[in-house]
Amino acid sequence: MSFTFPELPYAYDALEPYIDTKTMKIHHGKHHKTYFDKFMTAIANTELEHQSFHDIFASISEHSPAVRNHGGGFFNHNLYWQCMSPNGGGQPGGLLAEAINCHFGSFEHFKEEFSEAAANHFGSGFIWLCVCEGRLEIVTTSNQDNPLMDISTHRGEPILALDVWEHAYYLSYQNKRPEYIDAWWHVVDWPQIEQNFLDSLYI
Repeated sequence: MSFTFPELPYAYDALEPYIDTKTMKIHHGKHHKTYFDKFMTAIANTELEHQSFHDIFASISEHSPAVRNHGGGFFNHNLYWQCMSPNGGGQPGGLLAEAINCHFGSFEHFKEEFSEAAANHFGSGFIWLCVCEGRLEIVTTSNQDNPLMDISTHRGEPILALDVWEHAYYLSYQNKRPEYIDAWWHVVDWPQIEQNFLDSLYI
């Protein structure tokens, strides 16, 4: 496949006041772009240029740290941006809502469990909602790892991603990660997450 660096699906200031414009510009234009550039360098002139993320991550333990770290950083941010919208917030509907109620008891219980996992995750990383063997599960990974990687202790198809690296929130929230998490719920794009959920059922 051909990898390209994605534009954001909304303007840099679109998630204000929950995620500030300056953070978005630095996060997307600097951090994410660097992961992309270094990933492309790491796979240049190798068979990985023609593989999908799923194929690369399924055997990530066989590849260099550069492929793991920068490939993960590239993919993880792609999903993180996709999961947010200036029209986000509220609660999911449809089949995703049914699945959340089935596996977590209620949306409020899911939200509480996800927020707690994000607030208590040590150091940098991502918090995920994944489809794992037909079940929805909350999964945490460190640094730029993700649940598609063969080194992950909990593997599954990620449908929702929250970045808890400090560069995702420090300019506005400093060390107050729980405040960032509370704000982030206001921009979660539930129709997109439901589409990711439905797509995962056919992978």
